[in-house]
Amino acid sequence: MKFKSLLTLGIAIMGIFLCNDLTAQDPRFAQFYAAPLNLNPAMTGVFEGRFRVTANYREQWSSILSNTPFRTYGAGFDIRYKIASDDYFAFGFNALRDEVGDSRFSQTLGYLNLAYLKQISGGGYRSADQYLVAGVQIGGGQNSLEWNRLWFSEQFDISTATPNPDGLSNNEIGLDPNNNGTNNYLDFNAGLMWYASFDDNKSIYVGAAANHLNAPNIAFFEGASEVLNVRWVGHAGGELPFTDEMSIMPAIAVMVQGPSTSTTFGANIRYSNHDWYEVAIRAGLWGHLVNKLESGSSLDALTFAVILEMERWNLGVSYDINTSNLTRATNARGAFELSLIYTQPAKTRVRVNCPNF
Repeated sequence: MKFKSLLTLGIAIMGIFLCNDLTAQDPRFAQFYAAPLNLNPAMTGVFEGRFRVTANYREQWSSILSNTPFRTYGAGFDIRYKIASDDYFAFGFNALRDEVGDSRFSQTLGYLNLAYLKQISGGGYRSADQYLVAGVQIGGGQNSLEWNRLWFSEQFDISTATPNPDGLSNNEIGLDPNNNGTNNYLDFNAGLMWYASFDDNKSIYVGAAANHLNAPNIAFFEGASEVLNVRWVGHAGGELPFTDEMSIMPAIAVMVQGPSTSTTFGANIRYSNHDWYEVAIRAGLWGHLVNKLESGSSLDALTFAVILEMERWNLGVSYDINTSNLTRATNARGAFELSLIYTQPAKTRVRVNCPNF
């Protein structure tokens, strides 16, 4: 068999195994700070303005999967209302869709977000505004794949050393090619966050969240049970000024789901000219650390990010340089990601001080 055929076969087999693993794991964004409602329900309403709209797109492994790379889409909307003193109620909604490889395995999720922002100090001259935020997400989802795009070991034709899904039966018992989706399932997430804002470019925040608390069943077959593991999230960050124009924005997000651990850490440098129509730019380097199931951890990717702030808009672009064992196959090409955030200014001059993310 030619090397190219072997490589194609290997990638196809790898894709099947990856699809199997991903049935119990959630997708992630490298620009996690630009997908707040996907990171923690308690980030609902934590922004300066009237309402916020977010959009995210990630594409990974296009260098080896050609026209069927891993694609993740995200969108969200949240709005905040003052209810008493300096406390606020916020609500919103967000959706996420993830598509994986040749089988078109996909996860589709949608949530209603509710949060309460309780001021615990601040409001006075030269005093830091501190808030404790509790948030929940209630929604549901469905997983699906296209069985007819898969081939099984029984369909490998030894005489030609190639798969023959049209000419050979897969001999799988109970497989219904017409049943491409799981049942719709209910999903529940919750989170907490504390933050302190000392100035326009000086803040700190810490948060934690738990996703899939009701352990939804995502099995494809009737009567089967495949529980979606709880995804635990811990994240922290802030902004520290060097000068009036320049600051550093370090952050970290740790996600643990079943046997898998994912840690993204790094920082963006932010420069602002403080004009009336403010334009600012951020640039940073981020590392992605994952655990090896047998033992230890390794650096999976390095992410280079650039974010342009234009008054109401934030546009982010990032690219992952692959550093894992797949580097030779991918030529170090990992993932491309876009983020867009629009924030509508508040109607009054009174504003809620929130950290920059």
